[in-house]
Amino acid sequence: MKMKSQATMICCLVFFLSTECSHYRSKIHLKAGDKLQSPEGKPKTGRIQEKCGGPCISSSNCSQPCAKDFHGEIGFICNQKKWQKSAETCTSLSVEKLFKDSTGASRLSVAAPSIPLHILDFRAPETIESVAQGIRKNCPLDYACITDMVKSSETTSGNIAFIVELLKNISTDLSDNVTREKMKSYSEVANHILDTAAISNWAFIPNKNASSDLLQSVNLFARQLHIHNNSENIVNELFIQTKGFHINHNTSEKSLNFSMSMNNTTEDILGMVQIPRRELRKLWPNASQAISIAFPTLGAILREAHLQNVSLPRQVNGLVLSVVLPERLQEIILTFEKINKTLNARAQCVGWHSKKRRWDEKACQMMLDIRNEVKCRCNYTSVVMSFSILMSPKSMTDKVLDYITCIGLSVSILSLVLCLIIEATVWSRVVVTEISYMRHVCIVNIAVSLLTANVWFIIGSHFNIKAQDYNMCVAVTFFSHFFYLSLFFWMLFKALLIIYGIFVIFRRMMKSRMMVIGFAIGYGCPLIIAVTTVAITEPENGYMRPEACWLNWDNTKALLAFAIPALVIVAVNLIVVLVVAVNTQRPSIGSSKSQDVVIIMRISKNVAILTPLLGLTWGFGIATLIEGTSLTFHIIFALLNAFQGFFILLFGTIMDHKIRDALRMRMSSLKGKSRAAENASLGPTNGSKLMNRQG
Repeated sequence: MKMKSQATMICCLVFFLSTECSHYRSKIHLKAGDKLQSPEGKPKTGRIQEKCGGPCISSSNCSQPCAKDFHGEIGFICNQKKWQKSAETCTSLSVEKLFKDSTGASRLSVAAPSIPLHILDFRAPETIESVAQGIRKNCPLDYACITDMVKSSETTSGNIAFIVELLKNISTDLSDNVTREKMKSYSEVANHILDTAAISNWAFIPNKNASSDLLQSVNLFARQLHIHNNSENIVNELFIQTKGFHINHNTSEKSLNFSMSMNNTTEDILGMVQIPRRELRKLWPNASQAISIAFPTLGAILREAHLQNVSLPRQVNGLVLSVVLPERLQEIILTFEKINKTLNARAQCVGWHSKKRRWDEKACQMMLDIRNEVKCRCNYTSVVMSFSILMSPKSMTDKVLDYITCIGLSVSILSLVLCLIIEATVWSRVVVTEISYMRHVCIVNIAVSLLTANVWFIIGSHFNIKAQDYNMCVAVTFFSHFFYLSLFFWMLFKALLIIYGIFVIFRRMMKSRMMVIGFAIGYGCPLIIAVTTVAITEPENGYMRPEACWLNWDNTKALLAFAIPALVIVAVNLIVVLVVAVNTQRPSIGSSKSQDVVIIMRISKNVAILTPLLGLTWGFGIATLIEGTSLTFHIIFALLNAFQGFFILLFGTIMDHKIRDALRMRMSSLKGKSRAAENASLGPTNGSKLMNRQG
């Protein structure tokens, strides 16, 4: 009897405890997020399903319950006569589930029969009212008791919102003594909702400030982290990394480098946080610490508060880098690798203002913006701790540059066509000697090369690169490369011709030999360079750029096959101009100089005007590749290059008085012929016929 009564009491006790556990289940809540997992929030399925199953009327709303084992609902809005998902609060997480294996209630119901009676406590188990309380009780050293449950949960919008509130509560209530172990557990939880697979679900969280809350919570938690050794790597998760080091006023310039993947397959995106030496001198002699956190996917999640002047979301184009520094440090330098590396992807350095919940352009200044890399100088404050780069609304390919290029190319093409017409008109009158003949051959071939190159440039600029058009684009790039090189090599031959005319006066080369040398230099050398470049780079698909029909730079540096010859030729032409300038200042040797010397002096004058202009053009072209070049240089470069044909017409043809004289003579002869024809028509025979007709 005694044993039976004892067993009966134990069974009653187990039943009582189970009843009490179910009673307290409804009281367990997240401090700031009880709406996320409240069981009373379950929708009534009948009416809701009928509403969503009914007709879709514009701007109407409906909702449906979540799947089994989830609390909350899914909201829909009618758009273009179709129901579209607008919000979701489906969550499978709760404070109860986080600590269900640690409260002892579930274990007690199984193990109670083997527990001696005097050990059993007839009081109800202590309820866990908050996450902070559960962590303090079960895993105060590393938060590991919550990570497995969180990492095994689905990344629904409701679960993401729950985890954000979870991290927010931890940052607020448990950040008094943050160790490396706590930071690792905290980051594991954050990493789960920063996964690329979860990004799309952030859009359906009713709380639009959830992403900003996450960033602020991580920064707040990291601010209390204590580094006990000099190791830089603290957290190395896939979507969140934390590094840090000790610093003081004697520390040399320090930097933290990050390399993170946007997802599991793409190549890594780089970022760097640098503390200048002048800033480190502001520190006290006692040691301080600097911590930085990198997020590769957070930029796609962060939602700005309403901006009056911004109609569309501003796209983040790099890592989001947070920094935690001593208060005395105010300036840092950050380097970002662009995610989108196309030519149009110009950058804007920004800092995240935690109170305004938006990107602040005033927090940073641009130091460098090239194709792949952006360097920013930013001001660090208590409210601006995170930084990144945005796709700038102001692109270097501005409409102004487009207009300059279109107008300039039109003028250039018309000028080159007019130049060739003039040369054809006066050819027989101006090619008197070998030197003058070769000079005009150079002008004609320079005009032809530039005209053809401009035509190919226009074809390439309006060319849509598709998989099936790849070979055509390679051809466009090849011909543009070849004819632009021909332009410069004919300029080189013209310069060599001037040197030949100055230093070789009495011994002349045959015209046919000069023509062979001219065409070998003007077309042979460019052909060899262009063909060699294609042969080396194209087997790896590295001859042209992926976004334009022009020479590749990022992968194979094929652009050097154009830039190096062009710049070398410009340098040679400038040297020739200096040589000509020195020789023209020398006194003439009597009156015995041949007519060719006079022609050479006239040619030298023209080249002295033309070559600096072309050299200046490509000098500005170099400037556009230098770090942090302003828009002014791009505009000047576009102007000078777009109007090259006009410069050739002006300085190579119109300013040559021989050509002007030949044109006048040509016009006079045409007028003389027309007058002779008119007089002939009024001769005696024709006159009598005319009188007879009138009679």
